[in-house]
Amino acid sequence: MINILLMLHVVAVVIWVGGMLFAHMQLRPIAASQLEPPERLRLWVGVFGRFFPWVWGSIITILVTGFWIINIYGGFKVLGMHINVMMVIGFLMMLIFFHVFFAPYRRLKQAVAAEDWPAAGAKLAQIRTLIGINMTLGVLTIAIRYII
Repeated sequence: MINILLMLHVVAVVIWVGGMLFAHMQLRPIAASQLEPPERLRLWVGVFGRFFPWVWGSIITILVTGFWIINIYGGFKVLGMHINVMMVIGFLMMLIFFHVFFAPYRRLKQAVAAEDWPAAGAKLAQIRTLIGINMTLGVLTIAIRYII
């Protein structure tokens, strides 16, 4: 049972962090170099519209499996400090995602629908910064498992 929980936990992390890495490091530069702002902004609304449900599912999976695994091992007091550090960073990542989803992403969709390209561009820039932070935190969280 523990192996299935660990596998689900890691797959959810890979989907979330890997998706951010792909979007930020591969898709973003190509879209910026090849698409005009209206097309690029519409593309990002579509990409986020497909990716963010996967992030919600990943967050739920990470929380359920994480707490289940912690319970199986006997609680926080018997686990290493790395688990606590990973959890704190994970919660910070979730808060950043919630902010992205409920504020700048919502406003990005509204601005694109209204064809307000400057406002949409500003929201996309804000999302890009926050996703960059979350991507970095995600990679750090993965590394912590092996360095603490």
